[in-house]
Amino acid sequence: MDDVLIYNDPYGVVLLIGAWNYPIYVTLGPLASAIAAGNCVVIKPSELSPATTNVIAKLLPKYLDNECYPVFVGGAQETSRLLEEKFDYIFFTGSPRIGKIIHSAASKHLTPTTLELGGKSPVYIDESANIDVVAHRILWGKCINAGQTCIAPDYILCNKSVGQKFISKAKEVFKEFYGEDVFKSPDFGRIINDASFERLSKYLQTEKIVFGGKTNRNDRFIQPTIIDDVKMTDEIMQEEIFGPILPIVYVEDVPKAIELINSKEKPLALYVFTNNKSVYKAFLENTSSGGVTINDVCMHVLVENAPFGGVGNSGMGCSHGKYGFDTFVHKKTVLVRSLGVVNEKMGAARYPPYSDSKIKQISRLTKMQWPLSTKYWSHYFVFSLGILTALSFKFLKYAYSKKF
Repeated sequence: MDDVLIYNDPYGVVLLIGAWNYPIYVTLGPLASAIAAGNCVVIKPSELSPATTNVIAKLLPKYLDNECYPVFVGGAQETSRLLEEKFDYIFFTGSPRIGKIIHSAASKHLTPTTLELGGKSPVYIDESANIDVVAHRILWGKCINAGQTCIAPDYILCNKSVGQKFISKAKEVFKEFYGEDVFKSPDFGRIINDASFERLSKYLQTEKIVFGGKTNRNDRFIQPTIIDDVKMTDEIMQEEIFGPILPIVYVEDVPKAIELINSKEKPLALYVFTNNKSVYKAFLENTSSGGVTINDVCMHVLVENAPFGGVGNSGMGCSHGKYGFDTFVHKKTVLVRSLGVVNEKMGAARYPPYSDSKIKQISRLTKMQWPLSTKYWSHYFVFSLGILTALSFKFLKYAYSKKF
């Protein structure tokens, strides 16, 4: 009899390019999936987090075979050199701009890729939401790692009334989180480098700041900041912020919010705060994003048995748990056919010369679903035995009643 199998074939040699903002998580997480799937991995941590990169380069060779899992340290030049090689799979975490470079290099060898990128992840706040809870959750997601998180809430969409309530509550929450002077707080981070600091500082050259706005160039410190009544045409709305600056864009209603979201590239995440199921269903059904969290931010990334990834400009492919394993394997279909006489007779119609009867037989065969794998035969047998037992019992009962 025939059998259909699906083999999980490792791709072979994977190039894994990590990011600097969560260098352990975004490097070792995919590495574990690739190893579990049976691949060799060339590991390239980010040069922008040198301390962590040096730790990875020092420790991994102590615990993993360096011939199968080498670590390469270097900058853009070294990464470009690696991309000239032919890999069987490339997994990259970083910005859409660099992601396009990675994808272009991979296309020269038709190398499949997973791109974990980013984007402007919007937050919609409905009138029904508890502003106190909303402010705590949004500001936590915006300020953790000084806003340098790929799924951080990028901007808020709400009506004027909700926006003013949020600003008032946010001022209280900032003090609750970081005290009177956030610069002295051990819980608030700094910007990664001077280039990012300069880029973010330009966004603060506005009169619409209602909270924060202070900076310290020597310490690369940018105070958590809220900018009120931002327009979609403003400079801050043209690219992912990736810092502790939160713009508020006012919209009249849900349809307008959806329209504005759809006017931009597909984000990595979408957040909706509401007690109204029809509101968040409208966003789910009429927008496209990598993932969605309702009534919180960022938390969907922690669900390890669910896929995490982007769509469109925010990435392709996914990771985490079983989905991470599946990312690094090729699903190879294997059909094992019998050489028996019965099996051969059933398929003999495919051989020439052809006749009308053979064509009809082929037509019937092509419409049939291929037999299920033999690994389920025990289930079929037990099920069939149960049916036969029930029918036999019913027949005996009928015969007994007729006799007496």
